[in-house]
Amino acid sequence: MEYPKVRKTPAETAGSQCSAYFTYSAKIKTTQAPVNLKRTRMAKLLNLDGELDFIKDFIPDREADAFLVRLQEDLAWQEENIIIAGRKIQVPRLVCWYGDPEARYRYSGVDHPPSIWTETLRALKERVETKSGQRFNSVLGNLYRNGNDAMGWHADNEPELGPEPFIASLSFGAERRFELRHDKTRHNLSLTLSHGSLLLMGGRLQRHWRHRIPRIPGMQDPRINLTFRTIFPKS
Repeated sequence: MEYPKVRKTPAETAGSQCSAYFTYSAKIKTTQAPVNLKRTRMAKLLNLDGELDFIKDFIPDREADAFLVRLQEDLAWQEENIIIAGRKIQVPRLVCWYGDPEARYRYSGVDHPPSIWTETLRALKERVETKSGQRFNSVLGNLYRNGNDAMGWHADNEPELGPEPFIASLSFGAERRFELRHDKTRHNLSLTLSHGSLLLMGGRLQRHWRHRIPRIPGMQDPRINLTFRTIFPKS
């Protein structure tokens, strides 16, 4: 599959002891807008310092296939760079940022003004809001073109995300391993993020855990990850 031409802009930063593959299923409503949002009960997939839930079949395969193609073609994917030790290094994936006008996001020392919501992103946001019981005003997209694209250890703990960020991570395409590591205990957890799955992270997770998507040598299939979040504008 050919990828859309990307715009080059400077931005962004870049052995599990206990692993599990949690397979929760869910019936999904395809309403156009969330109604009477109710906070979802988070499953106890973590023993301490945070909340984590995983819904394997959030979007059925055939529908997820269509979303994968549409997102690859329609979103403004960018190649971005960071400066480390005075050297410009290209981030190993393509990225994009969409949201409400006030949802300006600064991470890795770079400001990200939001692009206007596409129809597809808005529809997905509303479905995730209905399931999670949360409201979101922005989404960060990552396109992993193959197994060489990755995400290093990090936490989504920027001030504009609030003290206990709630993040909904929606995956399309190739399965990739999602690893978490506790900052103090070094306890590890590994999940396989499958096509159409939804991962919910909340509570104190971003304050005490780091996560990453490691490389998989030889993998040729792409993966798109959408992380819906809420940006709190600076007063």
